[in-house]
Amino acid sequence: MQVLLLIVLSTGACSTVFGQESTSVFNFLNLPVSSHSTALGGRNISLIEDDISLISQNPALLSGVSDRTLGLNFMTYMKGSRAGSASYAQVAGERGTWGAHAQFVGYGSMKETLATGEVIGDMRALDMCLSGMYSYALSDRWVGGATGKFIYSHYGEFTSCALAVDLGLNYFLEEHDFSLSAVARNLGGQVKAFADHHERLPFDLEVGFTKGLSHAPIAVSLTMADLTRWKKSDFYSGSSMSAGRILMNHLCLGVDLRPSQLFYIAAGYNFRRANEMKAAGSSHAAGLSFGAGLQLKRIKAGLAYAKYHMGAPTLSFSLAYAIK
Repeated sequence: MQVLLLIVLSTGACSTVFGQESTSVFNFLNLPVSSHSTALGGRNISLIEDDISLISQNPALLSGVSDRTLGLNFMTYMKGSRAGSASYAQVAGERGTWGAHAQFVGYGSMKETLATGEVIGDMRALDMCLSGMYSYALSDRWVGGATGKFIYSHYGEFTSCALAVDLGLNYFLEEHDFSLSAVARNLGGQVKAFADHHERLPFDLEVGFTKGLSHAPIAVSLTMADLTRWKKSDFYSGSSMSAGRILMNHLCLGVDLRPSQLFYIAAGYNFRRANEMKAAGSSHAAGLSFGAGLQLKRIKAGLAYAKYHMGAPTLSFSLAYAIK
């Protein structure tokens, strides 16, 4: 049974994309639950939009969401697996906004085996996270936010739960169309471990910016992730990596093209995902992602394509509605 658990933790939960987190649990928390973020490479903490799906990556972005907005996201993942989320935001006073968020990844049914390889039946696996968040405008340019999380995983007869906090900060210079953010994600620990010892959560420290070009309807985003891990062993055990390649493995680049205020086309490149998938033998569209979205006054919709593992591409669909 311990072998089964290790298989689920290492391959069922984001093994290709988040290989640097193989010693942590609850790696499903790193999956984007936004089609727009997926299109921009899977990581974006600085995009200022009336888009509720972005709040899971940075709670400070909650302040830009319209009052009483409901959002849904659905994502295909590995064969037999599905991921989804639901979010709600409501304005609280002149400077505050609170929100609620629920996320799940279901891995379907799989064979349950002993350490010897003997099949003893079927089992189901599920990850989920329930969150409450609050953002507050500290000034006309600075916004802070915090998210409290209850995290739960169930793999056959094994269960684990944890409590965590995300802290986010955003600086937005509207006249120059420039946004700068910093986020500390998954600060916390397990309340109940899978086995006899507790494992760490996938803590991540990120910094990113988004800049709109002055003479073209284009915005460029750059996000640096995993800023507390800079050793070669944090990426590929035993491999030789140059300082430049280590730096590139922290970067995610995204570009938004806006032909009008109602429509966007987005593309992204995740350098770490590209390197990990190429090392695993896949070079087709490794690290690339694409998407488009419609942004009406009360309705927002988006669709994105990306590859997170060798098995199949991922499609992400987001829909939001502002209740009046």
